Amino acid sequence: ALQNLPVRFALDRAGLVGADGATHAGAFDLAYLCCLPNMVVMAAADEAELVHMVATAHAHDAGPIAFRYPRGEGVGVELPERGEVLAIGRGRVLRRPEGARVALLSLGTRLAEALKAAERLEEAGIGVSVADARFAKPLDEALLLDLAGSHEVLVTLEEGSTGGFGAMVLHCLSARGVLDEG
Repeated sequence: ALQNLPVRFALDRAGLVGADGATHAGAFDLAYLCCLPNMVVMAAADEAELVHMVATAHAHDAGPIAFRYPRGEGVGVELPERGEVLAIGRGRVLRRPEGARVALLSLGTRLAEALKAAERLEEAGIGVSVADARFAKPLDEALLLDLAGSHEVLVTLEEGSTGGFGAMVLHCLSARGVLDEG
């Protein structure tokens, strides 16, 4: 990382892995990877996103890069014929109804649950936006500032631990003065 070498890390068993037990869970990888200088850290929401992240890691020669993926099967989405290289540090908004008061920002495999939660909240009359961060580092600061500034509530979702994605988001918003606004 200090030498900024183009090394690729494929992190199997990212997040909580069930029957494999605590010794095999990747609950701490975000905390130790995101603090490394020059490191890019991606987390796939589904198997199609993993295809794109593998292509992105392959094309990335500007320094070290990691992509994390869970144990087991994907969610069953159609796979692209060829992976697209993602813009480093750019998330995506999947759902943004007019007047949404709540924003769910997911990293990794919690995206499907975020979309289900948004549907249930919508049925209860609460508008919910859903975004996929894709990158834990670098964060998509424009996306974060937009979501935090245009919604009453911003919730992060991840399979991680102390010092993970939520901590990175909180740090970014604090550094930008968003949390000081009340």
